[in-house]
Amino acid sequence: MSLNISDTFASQLQQMRTDLIAQLRAQRGGKIGRAEAAPDRHDVQSGDRAQSEAERDLAMAIDERATEALSAIDAALKRIEAGSYGLCTACGIEIPTARLHANPTAARCVSCQSQLEHARAETHPSM
Repeated sequence: MSLNISDTFASQLQQMRTDLIAQLRAQRGGKIGRAEAAPDRHDVQSGDRAQSEAERDLAMAIDERATEALSAIDAALKRIEAGSYGLCTACGIEIPTARLHANPTAARCVSCQSQLEHARAETHPSM
């Protein structure tokens, strides 16, 4: 992949990372860490326990997705640094630029990603 294209994706990935961290801080009242945000979640009236538990479960799911997204962004940035961005991490072929525009964190070509998802579905049928 050319240096200019890698720079473009690096800028886009950095912006995605900045936006995601800002979103997490906003959701946590300006706090970024789970430990920092945790005390606020326990200020619950006894009648609001079910609602509080549902909100906590939703927040944990959002945190998990955000953590996965940050990991994917960081991995893509490392691939850019290493010069391997745009190459499938499974088979080594070049990932089409259109796929990277659609998903800048893509680590695999469509074929390898499909195989991975198929294997996961067979291993975990409930997913």
